[in-house]
Amino acid sequence: MHSYGSANRGTGSNILSALQDLFWLSKSKVEKQLQIISVLQWVLTFLIMGVACTLILMYILCTDCWVIAALYLAWLVFDWNTPKKGGRRSQWVRNWTIWRYFRDYFPIRLVKTHNLLTTRNYIFGYHPHGIMGLGAFCNFSTEATGVGQKFPGIRPYLATLAGNFRMPILRDYLMSGGICPVNRDSIDYILSKNGSGNAIIIVVGGAAESLNCTPGKNSVTLRHRKGFVKLALRHGADLVPVYSFGENEVYEQVIFEEGSWGRWVQKKFQKHIGFAPCIFHGRGLFSSNSWGLLPYSKPITTVVGEPITIPKIDNPSQREVDFYHSIYVDSLIKLFDKYKSKFGLPETEVLEVN
Repeated sequence: MHSYGSANRGTGSNILSALQDLFWLSKSKVEKQLQIISVLQWVLTFLIMGVACTLILMYILCTDCWVIAALYLAWLVFDWNTPKKGGRRSQWVRNWTIWRYFRDYFPIRLVKTHNLLTTRNYIFGYHPHGIMGLGAFCNFSTEATGVGQKFPGIRPYLATLAGNFRMPILRDYLMSGGICPVNRDSIDYILSKNGSGNAIIIVVGGAAESLNCTPGKNSVTLRHRKGFVKLALRHGADLVPVYSFGENEVYEQVIFEEGSWGRWVQKKFQKHIGFAPCIFHGRGLFSSNSWGLLPYSKPITTVVGEPITIPKIDNPSQREVDFYHSIYVDSLIKLFDKYKSKFGLPETEVLEVN
């Protein structure tokens, strides 16, 4: 009788264990699907939301619901300059649960190396651009990696193409995350009329750098990019080098050689429109072995370096700009060299500065 009870309990335990395994497996799969959905919605936002919302608005104007579209357009005219004045961030949007799933898909991490004073303003130079700047968005336009806790009292503003803020609905969505136009009016306002404790994140390499990003390559377009240093000097904002290990690993790209027709087309787009069309692919929606728009789930680790103290000079000379630019370049290289082996790169890896 005793042995029968033991056997019974053993069988019951095995069934319970199997059910628990099934539950956790199911939960794991659900979480993975939520991660995929969270990344997919952002990729589609990046690629088509602006155009799609513009077309939808035009369509609504031609229907019986035209009043809704007309009211929004009237609001748009009234609100047109808001992006140039620091935008309209929403802590609620920045804390959406979807961003935590976005973070965990890769995963994305933010590494703090030094404290930042709330009595100063900052310009973060973010490197490299990658295809979509996934690390820049997750770390500084959401609270998923804890930027608010790591740098208390600092308000991050991720700067992106000003053209995005001419797109209906998209502009409001971007502003809610603390994203601002990367133009002089916006940056001047944030650094001079918005108090202290502001940090503008500029992806210094921009579209030109995105054309060269490919897995296994660590190169930045920086040698002749000095405008951000001049802005820092004019406002006395400290410069902070930021390097994102893994940013170039999440997409494969067709790289066109200099002088080829493909590179010519990309540069023309870059010059006249502000962005360069890239031919790239990631993984498929249902299989990691197929091609698609989803990035590969490779880790991205963003390291925020030591701030460089910058004096306030209303009209900096070229010599002064060059001097602080060289300090910045050296600081970025040192940051890369210090952390490269911790995040999967060999000690022999060298950061290529173009």
